Amino acid sequence: MALRRGGGGAPGRLLLLLGAACLIPPSAQVRRLARCPATCSCTKESIICVGSSWVPRIVPGDISSLSLVNGTFSEIKDRMFSHLPSLQLLLLNSNSFTVIRDDAFAGLFHLEYLSLANNHIKALPRDVFSDLDSLIELDLRGNNFECDCKAKWLYLWLKMTNSTVSDVLCIGPPEYQEKKLNDVTSFDYECTTTDFVVHQTLPYQSVSVDTFNSKNDVYVAIAQPSMENCMVLEWDHIEMNFRSYDNITGQSIVGCKAILIDDQVFVVVAQLFGGSHIYRYDESWTKFVKFQDIEVSRISKPNDIELFQIEDETFFVIADSSKAGLSTVYKWNSKGFYSYQSLHEWFRDTDAEFVEIDGKSHLILSSRSQVPIILQWNKSSKKFVPHSDIPNMEDVLAVKSFRMQNALYLSLTRFIGDSRVMRWNSKQFVEVQALPSRGAMTLQPFSFKENHYLALGSDYTFSQIYQWDKEKQLFKKFKEIYVQAPRSFTAVSTDRRDFFFASSFKGKTKIFEHIVVDLSL
Repeated sequence: MALRRGGGGAPGRLLLLLGAACLIPPSAQVRRLARCPATCSCTKESIICVGSSWVPRIVPGDISSLSLVNGTFSEIKDRMFSHLPSLQLLLLNSNSFTVIRDDAFAGLFHLEYLSLANNHIKALPRDVFSDLDSLIELDLRGNNFECDCKAKWLYLWLKMTNSTVSDVLCIGPPEYQEKKLNDVTSFDYECTTTDFVVHQTLPYQSVSVDTFNSKNDVYVAIAQPSMENCMVLEWDHIEMNFRSYDNITGQSIVGCKAILIDDQVFVVVAQLFGGSHIYRYDESWTKFVKFQDIEVSRISKPNDIELFQIEDETFFVIADSSKAGLSTVYKWNSKGFYSYQSLHEWFRDTDAEFVEIDGKSHLILSSRSQVPIILQWNKSSKKFVPHSDIPNMEDVLAVKSFRMQNALYLSLTRFIGDSRVMRWNSKQFVEVQALPSRGAMTLQPFSFKENHYLALGSDYTFSQIYQWDKEKQLFKKFKEIYVQAPRSFTAVSTDRRDFFFASSFKGKTKIFEHIVVDLSL
């Protein structure tokens, strides 16, 4: 190789050295740069170090085996071994590290055996083994893992991996102490929570929301007294929101209740003026058309519509809140609905709730002028007859029934004083919990899967969502939501998603989505 004479200066000597280096074979260059410490034993294919914190950066040949035992590492850093892509065996036994970074083993696609035994590892970062496509065996013995939500991913990975993995021993939490991670039943309850987030805001006021299913589609009927509409919405499976489908007009509409009989869909439209009406969906017109009037002489100030069935027959009751109100039960007779039974008058009924108690059908009527009364269905006369009442609960605005763990509960809403949650004890309803509810117009129970909630709407402050605590057997505060003058809360489920409509008498109607939050992420 021809070299230019440099006159003996530094530039000339550097040029000479560079030229000479080019004549040295690459493997010889690596051997000269990669010195093996005294605490290590190095060959072309393996490195074994005992009591060292040294990690080779430039190594001879294709290293397939690396053992760093009894070292003084404080952590395994990101891509710490990525410059050794041919590694098949990596032993990191009996070091003192407690921290393993997310990408500690990135790039080790050929690694077959990994030992992290006898360290001080309490947790592993999520998906830390994701690059180890060839892993056959993993040794995690001698570490004490915190088997909390951070270990959920490892718990799931252990059940899915084809690799042989040593037992993972838990040091905590207390209920899992000295247990194997594989023996944990599930992390679903401890590592998930729920939340309500705004999904859609509807630019109008409303006082009630009802939902129904027809031909595999989900619909919602919303009463809008100020706009004199009963707006029917349909779930859009493509846009994933609720869109306008039809609009039933009227005067001061306060309730829209859907009734499905065979393949027919009816909507009872309760109005403060001009009488109430029943509409039926007409396939040829693809809209709701008037089907029947409800006589004004019986219902003058409707406040609630309750649908129920007894012995395969369909009924609905309208609670009348006027001073001379006559709450009335209506029955379907294959041609239309006719007034079947007048319940009582002069009591200003605010709500009606149908409930099965010990296998018998009952109606509970709440009132402005007396405590809630319980009517029982008489099988002989086929009428409702007075049965009992709920004492010490004057001025109840609404009563709703719900079931949890095979027990029957009631929620009773009061505008002044405390609202109540009550449970049936085989003889009577007894108080479970009192909820401060000044300014409340509704206390609505609803459930999504195993999650049970109460929504307490307030005219004076934020509305509260309570969640049932299984251990304490009480509802506890879960979330505050802001809805102006809420009048009803309605749960709607579609496309494996759960929603929660909040009607507003003075503001916009809001649709919240109920979501599950994974705390292990």
